[in-house]
Amino acid sequence: MMPTKTLVTGAAGFIGFHTALRLLEQGEDVVGIDNMNAYYDVKLKEARLALLEAKPNFTFYCIPIDDHAEIDKVFEKENFVTVINLAAQVGVRSPPSEYHRYVTSNLVGFSNILDSCRIHKIQHLVYASSSSVYGDLAEPPFKVEDAADRPQSLYAATKRANELMAYSYSHQYQLPTTGLRFFTVYGPWGRPDMAVYSFTDKIESGQPIEVYGEGEITRDFTYVDDIVEAIIKIVEKPPHSQINNLRSMNSKTPSQIFNVGSGRPISVNRLVSLLEDSLDKKAVIRFRPRPAEDMQITHADIQGLESMIGPLQSTQIEDGIAQFVTWYRAYHLIEG
Repeated sequence: MMPTKTLVTGAAGFIGFHTALRLLEQGEDVVGIDNMNAYYDVKLKEARLALLEAKPNFTFYCIPIDDHAEIDKVFEKENFVTVINLAAQVGVRSPPSEYHRYVTSNLVGFSNILDSCRIHKIQHLVYASSSSVYGDLAEPPFKVEDAADRPQSLYAATKRANELMAYSYSHQYQLPTTGLRFFTVYGPWGRPDMAVYSFTDKIESGQPIEVYGEGEITRDFTYVDDIVEAIIKIVEKPPHSQINNLRSMNSKTPSQIFNVGSGRPISVNRLVSLLEDSLDKKAVIRFRPRPAEDMQITHADIQGLESMIGPLQSTQIEDGIAQFVTWYRAYHLIEG
């Protein structure tokens, strides 16, 4: 395969780091962008970035995607073939005082990425969406064709807006775009604010964990390597002008959206049990009511994605949790 140059935004983030590393290991030239914000421990982002910068075919720019002028300078200089946009203000539980970050990063920032892709005639823009767009109205398993117009958080609203923004650019400018609705990603180098990491941290140190909805909330936990495998494969499958899996097959808009999940949701109680087994420690649990922004269930229908890229790599949750715990202990031993 001929070397190409790919932009990965959010390269020091969880999924962005793994995606950039996989591309680098395949021999591709990768340019990473990240603003290195302090939403969670910057040391974790710096450690990820150090591994990427050890690769000779990696170039990094520390800039926010909401800075249009700086973003376009990078596009002008680097001459990308493909863009993978994984930069975003993540999380559904930010306080209202922080809501502006969803707007600046997820809306203004994504608008800048879209426009630079248009100007520089990018061959394929792949971008992160989220299972949160479904809200509590969709019947599991969630299908891409299901209504996604009742977001339960501002984060979810911005992710659905991203899909509509991408569609408009695809329609107006024939920019090939693919949105990937990720379902609860976990694994080594994961985010400390997410359940797998947060619960591990607290169980290991003997602190109580807060479990919502009596632990019966279910999530389609998806191992990060499986997510990256899907990203890498879908990059090679840009939508053509006659294909659009959300509307009539007669559409000329080169836009598509897929779910990326395991298709095997488990309850939070089951997750806690798996963590207890891997850590060989019992959790101290404090049950709390389910917050309004939290969905009761996520469950991905992945038939559309598998029809495009073949059977999706699917790591068993038991194996994924064991691998995460091994990484967690090694990382914190070094950091400690």
